Amino acid sequence: MIILVSYFLILLDNSVIFTGLPSIASAMHLDAAGLTWVQDAYTLVFGGLLLLGARLGDLLGRRRVFVAGLAVFVAASFLVGVAATGWWLIGARALQGVGAAVVAPSALSLLTVSFPVGPERSRAVAWYAATAGIGASLGLLVGGAAAQWVSWRAGFFINVPLGIALAVLAPRYLPDTPRRPGRFDLVGALTGTIGVGALVLGVLESEPTALVVATVALTLFVLLERRAEQPIMPLRLFTDRRRCGAYAARALYLGAMMGFFFFGTQLMQDAFGFTAFQAGLGFLPMTAVNFAVATVVPRLARRLGDAPTLVAGVGLTLAGMAWLAQVNPGSSYVVGVALPMVLIGAGQGLTFAPLTSFGLVGASAEDAGAASGLLNTAHQIGMATGLAFLVAASSNAADLAARVSVALTWGAGLLALCLVVVLAVIVPAQRTLTSTKENAS
Repeated sequence: MIILVSYFLILLDNSVIFTGLPSIASAMHLDAAGLTWVQDAYTLVFGGLLLLGARLGDLLGRRRVFVAGLAVFVAASFLVGVAATGWWLIGARALQGVGAAVVAPSALSLLTVSFPVGPERSRAVAWYAATAGIGASLGLLVGGAAAQWVSWRAGFFINVPLGIALAVLAPRYLPDTPRRPGRFDLVGALTGTIGVGALVLGVLESEPTALVVATVALTLFVLLERRAEQPIMPLRLFTDRRRCGAYAARALYLGAMMGFFFFGTQLMQDAFGFTAFQAGLGFLPMTAVNFAVATVVPRLARRLGDAPTLVAGVGLTLAGMAWLAQVNPGSSYVVGVALPMVLIGAGQGLTFAPLTSFGLVGASAEDAGAASGLLNTAHQIGMATGLAFLVAASSNAADLAARVSVALTWGAGLLALCLVVVLAVIVPAQRTLTSTKENAS
């Protein structure tokens, strides 16, 4: 529960900001560029430091690093809540990203070492995966309620008591992992952080120079990691096709889903006239179905297998997104939005658990932190690049309804690519492994 709540807080702050943006712009006197950085500062630092955060957990002990990351996240949340100026708010959001980059990989690796391989770990991963989808939609609800009835600041103050409680309880209930002797791959950490950060920045801001820096830094990073004795990202993590496919599929899937939340919020508030809180409630068909489906995924996966469950999940999400993309000014909320959300919620509930499991499959205890960091890096890069792509693709649409329709159509395209990756990479690799095991027995 400690791990799930901590992960929920991180994801909450990825989406709680959306419904509060109009209030923040007014209170902080921020223009469109400044308002974009309120979100981008968090995403940029979070994505850029994930590999570094994962390695720190391996070297210093994951529980110790987890608690330290929570402390940074809580302090930053308080600073966001009391921010008096725009630069203060943006700086505090960046500091939140530092804490999140430490907490996220430590939380997932602690979860894998807390439960043995089998049904218990499958259930734990399913709940962790469900948190990924539920946290995003509930963030919109919490942010909308806070912005409408209290203040946009309230959504961040919530983190403070919860984070303190988690930091106090973690040493008592979470298993500790010993410090591992070894050297810190400083050059790898620097090139990896610069590369991922520049990639996120280049996509978010459509900045060619940053993309060039990202290409150079990431190329250098891979070359250095091939020779490093104790790399920050062991390249052996890419030897399993299922893991590689899971990273690519996760990035594509999250890119589509980030567009769903971003444009879905605008659709309900601007086209349907919902208040911020009503827009948050508007996502409940997806959230409720997501939660219900996620609770049965461990049993379903044991019966059908992770790969078929993943295929069904991505397929349902694709169908729901394609349906939602047909929205127009004459659409009703129930038929045009709520019913497609039911499919999206069911698909997301089926997708995240096997996608998370495949991202960690076969990784040794030694590589658990790096695998968790890489999984979360794919998650963040997918969200940042996917949203930037969908915003750019829909920028020339005539009005809001057309912009939403175009963006979600392209989002369905990202999900179609995700399905291709699953069918062409993950499913055959899993089938081959299963056949090998059956022949060996």
